[in-house]
Amino acid sequence: MSEKKKKKPHHYGNKHISPAELGRYIEQTLLTPNATEADVIKLCKSAIRYNFCSVCVHPYYVPLSKAILSGHETTVTTVIGFPLGMTMKNIKVYEAMQAALYGAQELDVVLNIGAVKSGNLDYVAGELSEILAANKSIVHTAIIETCYLTEKEKSAVTEIAAGCGVGFIKTSTGFGPKGATDKDVKLIKNVLKDRAGVKASGNIRTLPQVMRLIKSGAARIGTSAGLEIMQEALAS
Repeated sequence: MSEKKKKKPHHYGNKHISPAELGRYIEQTLLTPNATEADVIKLCKSAIRYNFCSVCVHPYYVPLSKAILSGHETTVTTVIGFPLGMTMKNIKVYEAMQAALYGAQELDVVLNIGAVKSGNLDYVAGELSEILAANKSIVHTAIIETCYLTEKEKSAVTEIAAGCGVGFIKTSTGFGPKGATDKDVKLIKNVLKDRAGVKASGNIRTLPQVMRLIKSGAARIGTSAGLEIMQEALAS
């Protein structure tokens, strides 16, 4: 009987990444407006199976996700001001506090893109600072929605968010007309240096996309197709 072929690790840059290591890059998301409890249970079980770094769910599903994932490495991430980021500042701060209270371990905060486009960067910095100050033990991610920003605006909001102390900059909500690109990941990484990580998100559905984004500097991959990507990695 012939011996089974060993799975070759996938390449990114001049390094290698195994399927097990790949799972730790993936943040499996479920942010559709019609997501059910059964969908969330399925999401969390797949995250446990592949040891994903996190699941990202609506605030309503934080307690359920937390209960399922208790005792596992996968953390619970939720979104604040999602998907437009243009609710009032005090509402976003309160939403973040409540999400943490109910068990969220990471918060993905959608920046106020209208304020960014209007040049009100002091407001953007102040809002994000207040959210971080209200939840000091939580990992925060700033979602900057790159598809709506110029190169100059992307650099500016990345610098602001890094200065506020976020753990990650996330490219997209997934609700805009365009998701993560290699170019945007490289730009954000170049501005950040080692101050925070880059979370690539939005329309990421295949293993080759994931590998390119990791090569470009992404430390996390936010995707609703984590299960399919892992199956592709294990089959190749």
